[in-house]
This record gives sequence, C-alpha cells and structure tokens, in this order.
Amino acid sequence: MSLYEELGGEAAVHGAVGIFYKRVMSDNLIKEFFKDVDMEAQATSMKAFLTYAFGGPAHYSGKSMRAAHAHLVAHGLNGAHFDAVAGHLRATLEEMKAPSHLIDQVIAIAASTRNDVLNL
Repeated sequence: MSLYEELGGEAAVHGAVGIFYKRVMSDNLIKEFFKDVDMEAQATSMKAFLTYAFGGPAHYSGKSMRAAHAHLVAHGLNGAHFDAVAGHLRATLEEMKAPSHLIDQVIAIAASTRNDVLNL
C-alpha cells in the first residue's frame, strides 16, 4: 500500500492541503511569500504534487521544486522558512490524527526537497 493510500487517499490529501494553507497564511514568517499567489491554483498544484510524492495517481505536471521556488529564493526564502513550512505540514498531519510513522515518512519526503526548494 502506498503512503498516499495509508494516509487516506484523495480525501485526506485535499483536507490536509486546506488545513496546511490556513496555517501557512496565518504565519507572519512565511505568509508574505504567498501575498500575490492565486491560492486556489496553489492548492490545486500542491494536491497534485503531494498525490504524486506520496505514491498516488501521478498527475503532477508542474514545475520542478528548484524552478518553482527560484523567485522566492531571490526574495529571501531560506532554511528558516523551509523549516516553518515543514512544521506546518507536521502540525497539519497531527491535527488530522495521522499515525506518527506516516507523519515521519511525509516529513522525510519534505526534507528530501530542501536543497531543491532552497536552490542549494
């Protein structure tokens, strides 16, 4: 069974993205990076990416992590911001009562994108 299925499939990913972005948009450290972003389109892209990253039906055709975040790095995106986002992801999954071993797998996947997101 894929991580996607273990987490609860489409319904869980869609619910998590909604909770996640509410958290992100209330965080003064990172919300400025989203001020000019179409959040509906952003959520749609994130749902597709997470579905793909967690082993679900692969329909992600967006930019690479490096390309998608390059403009943000140019505007100061750094490790503290990445850590804040990862923290919101963890808190979202905890709020959804995901088992800790699945949360650990999700955070490991997120951590594996750090260098690309930060263009290191």
